[in-house]
Amino acid sequence: MEDSRPSAERRGSPPAAGAGRGADSLFDDLYAELRAIAAALLRAEWRRGHTLQSVDLVNEAYLRIDRAAGRAWTSEAEFRAAAAGVMRRVLCDHARKRNRLKRGGGRGRLTLVDALVGERREAIDVVVLDDLLDRLAAEDARAARVVEMRFFGGMNMDEVAQALGVSKRTIEGDWTFARSWLRSQLTGGA
Repeated sequence: MEDSRPSAERRGSPPAAGAGRGADSLFDDLYAELRAIAAALLRAEWRRGHTLQSVDLVNEAYLRIDRAAGRAWTSEAEFRAAAAGVMRRVLCDHARKRNRLKRGGGRGRLTLVDALVGERREAIDVVVLDDLLDRLAAEDARAARVVEMRFFGGMNMDEVAQALGVSKRTIEGDWTFARSWLRSQLTGGA
């Protein structure tokens, strides 16, 4: 099977100079992991017959990161955090476009609570999750980023703490708050 990553020659400019690593280098090192995360996200999405493939999601995320780059990344965790945010936006853009074209896209019942609390991974509607994360960010921006990095980036607590420059204990508190807040929003406060 041929590797479908954009080749270094086609990916654009060389990595930015500086103490950190360029997006090309980090992308190459993390490609398999990002692709596995993308595949899991696509499997968990509520819509069947998804037209977006994991390789497309990862490559589009890379292209968006590369376009916005021109910088060196100080850590792998920082790059993964950026990738999580970009993959969230790519999935949501794709879902919104599809829903617009299909006048709602045959939306199903949302079963997101279990996916976020970690008990089971149920089908999710990424557009609903995106809207909820935007609302959560207005209340607690760091808690919203924690959910984004854990859910869309597959990052563990230590990696999220490193990326955000705070303690693991702080991140655990943010994660507990965010899950509770999301649960209350999804269940109508019940």
